[in-house]
Amino acid sequence: MLKLQNVSFGVEGEHARKEILRDINLEIEDKKFIVITGPNGGGKSTLARVIAGIERPTGGKIYLDDTDITDMSVTERAKLGISFAFQQPVRFKGITVKDLIVLASGNPKLSTVGACEYLSEVGLCARDYINREVDASLSGGELKRIEIATVIARDTKLSVFDEPEAGIDLWSFNNLIRVFEKMHTEKERSILIISHQERILNIADEIVVIADGRVEKKGSKEEILPKLLEAAGGCRFYRESQEEEK
Repeated sequence: MLKLQNVSFGVEGEHARKEILRDINLEIEDKKFIVITGPNGGGKSTLARVIAGIERPTGGKIYLDDTDITDMSVTERAKLGISFAFQQPVRFKGITVKDLIVLASGNPKLSTVGACEYLSEVGLCARDYINREVDASLSGGELKRIEIATVIARDTKLSVFDEPEAGIDLWSFNNLIRVFEKMHTEKERSILIISHQERILNIADEIVVIADGRVEKKGSKEEILPKLLEAAGGCRFYRESQEEEK
C-alpha cells in the first residue's frame, strides 16, 4: 500500500511562496486502479512526481508498505517497486529501443524475442522499432508507447502514468486501454494514472479529484464519474484534449 500523510509541496516565487500541494492525504491499496483527475494547474502532475521521487515534498510523509520513502530518491523508490511514465517521454540518443527495454526489465539476458513481445503489447511492430535509437526520429506517440513498454517490462508493484493519452492517436489510445486493463486484471498490479479521459476514468476502481492542490473528492468510479460528466455538460469525454499541465 502507498500512503500519503499531509503531503505538501511548494516553491519560492518571485514575490511569494506558491503552494502547489496542500496537506494531501491519500491511500492507494495494493492491486487497485486509481485515476487522478481535476482542473489544469491543480497539482496532479506534481503529485505524480512527488510519489515517484522526482520531486521531494516540503511537508508530510510518504510510506510504501510501512516503509518511509519520503526522503528516498527516484532510484531508491524504483528499486522498491515504483515506476513512472512521463507525460513527455525522454529521448536517449545512442540507446536503442531494445537496450532500453533490457535495462527496464532488469534482465541483461533478455532475448530480442522477449523484448519484442513488450513492444507488441503496446501495438508497435517490433521489427520496425527494436533496433532504432530512442532519439528525435521517433514521434511523440511512438516514444510514449515505447516508454509504456518499458514500464510493462519493469513489472513493478506500482506504476504511475502522467497523462498517457497525451500526443497519441486514437488507435494507439484504444490499445493503451487494453494494456492498462491487462496490467490490472491479469498481472494484478497497482496503477495510478493522471488523466482527463472518460474511457480511462471508466476502467478505474477509484477516482481522485485534485483541485487547488487539495483532494476535493475521492470515491468509486460509480460514485465520482457521473458527477464529473454532469459538471462537464454530459460530453462523451470528460476532456478530449488537455493543455499540458505545468
